[in-house]
Amino acid sequence: MTALRLTGPVVETKVGFVTSKKVGGAVVRNLVRRRLREIFRSVRGEVLPGFYVVTSAKPASEEATFEELRMEWLLLARRLSILSASQ
Repeated sequence: MTALRLTGPVVETKVGFVTSKKVGGAVVRNLVRRRLREIFRSVRGEVLPGFYVVTSAKPASEEATFEELRMEWLLLARRLSILSASQ
């Protein structure tokens, strides 16, 4: 999984999730996107405002469990410095 952070004139952080056809069929891609959206929802209160964040799922995401995706996304979020200090 990779992520990109851009600053912009937004009050609330906005996120987008990209899953290419390399991730799997439509059902699998949608499952990965749903999981990523839920992960973001669970940490939304910890995310700093004012960013655009795009997360791109890699083919390994197809086999990853929810918890593995969550740990990877949190790692990327920390690297991007979009989480508050409490996270």
